[in-house]
Amino acid sequence: MLKRKIEDMLLRWKNTAGHKPLLIMGIRQCGKTFIAQHFAVTHYKTVVYINFIKQPKRIEAFVGSKAVDDILLNLSTQIMGVSFTPGDTCFIFDEIQECPEARTALKFFKEDGRFDVIATGSLLGVQGYGDKKKKKHRELVGQKEPGINSVPVGSEEIVEMYPLDFEEFLWANGMNTEVIEALKKFYQEETPVPAGIHVAMRSLLNLYVAVGGLPDAVNAFLSTNNMNEVSKAYKSILKEYRDDMVKYAPDKDKPHIRECFNSIPKQLAKENKKFQYNNVKPGGRSETYLGSLQWLEDAGIACRCYNTNITGLPMEGNAKENVFKVYMADIGLLIEMLGAGTRADILQGNLGGFKGAIFENLMADTLHKKGQSLYYFQKDSGLELDFLVRMQGECVPLEVKAKTAQAKSAKTVLAHPDKYNVRRIIKFGDYNIGREGQLLTLPTYMQFLLDLEPEEVMIEPIDTEEVTRLAREALGK
Repeated sequence: MLKRKIEDMLLRWKNTAGHKPLLIMGIRQCGKTFIAQHFAVTHYKTVVYINFIKQPKRIEAFVGSKAVDDILLNLSTQIMGVSFTPGDTCFIFDEIQECPEARTALKFFKEDGRFDVIATGSLLGVQGYGDKKKKKHRELVGQKEPGINSVPVGSEEIVEMYPLDFEEFLWANGMNTEVIEALKKFYQEETPVPAGIHVAMRSLLNLYVAVGGLPDAVNAFLSTNNMNEVSKAYKSILKEYRDDMVKYAPDKDKPHIRECFNSIPKQLAKENKKFQYNNVKPGGRSETYLGSLQWLEDAGIACRCYNTNITGLPMEGNAKENVFKVYMADIGLLIEMLGAGTRADILQGNLGGFKGAIFENLMADTLHKKGQSLYYFQKDSGLELDFLVRMQGECVPLEVKAKTAQAKSAKTVLAHPDKYNVRRIIKFGDYNIGREGQLLTLPTYMQFLLDLEPEEVMIEPIDTEEVTRLAREALGK
């Protein structure tokens, strides 16, 4: 099986006293169901698995009373021979977006405290509550239109799951942890990577770009070593995504969502990669497509990278809501959408006009899977930096080059530290580790080593008793 980083988080969750039900959200086919089942089978005596798409009758168990004993009684009539052992039973509510009543019930499982619950959901932000089938179901069970009251605020712990990142892909391909630790040491000490490791890592990165991080595609590659099988996996996944656009989106948005989705590769192929509505369809306007883009983002399929003309913190406060680029949330999706032969070109190093789009989307893939919001810097003068991140309390620009190239904007910004408030820049490209003043160059395969901070920094709670004591001392009391 594929080793995933979320496994450590699941174990911490289980070992935390008084933990809440866990909700794993994420793009379809990123491995949520598999990891939930594998973890539960490994750590619990009894696992009660419910898939609300494949087992729609299970929804009936959650209609009416949300008391845990009533839900258990209802389930026991549907699942013969099961026993519920307090402290050693885990319920898995898969595809919970299909049963809002089950999500509401998480509050009562938290208050009850006898059983652990792991829920998974792919489209919780874009549920198609407006379609006739769901509306009829709500009328039958006496449920009101979904709203904030259906979400058990404060009674669930939410974690975002992503497709495999590059480090997980290395694990899947049998990469020795000693090599990864050595790479970390080279990165921290800024010493060149030995030629043998450097060449191998470049090849593995190209392989990751070609295969992507969605588990079905990774497993297809590992079992067959055949890129045609990888392509088949992505064709199936893309069909499922497009089916979701029809099933879950409001009727008025269905065609616009597909148009936006299909336009992403050509948007990125432009020299100016800013998302432009008239490139979705001639005469396209924001009022037609803005909701469609939000749907794609909420579904986890795409991610927006917002422009700011200020290089400073907080980046969110400086972002322009109406100026952005759009990247695919997984690099493998973009490669499949670029068409037949792209994977062979990548493995042979022949990327043509798409190399900028591919390597920028690779950086977006890395940052997105680290849970980062995406920002870039651009001014009307043409000065542009590909990405901005927060590191050690600073705004640090990241430059992405498909090949060795001059970073003119980076040098301009570094030459005026007071004007741009930037003290260092990291440039990724097809070369080894090096430094030129405050410009650190790193091989592209080291993107996964970036130690980033969340844009929203957590503040430690104030010790009011200590503050009171110090205040009294200052007043001489």
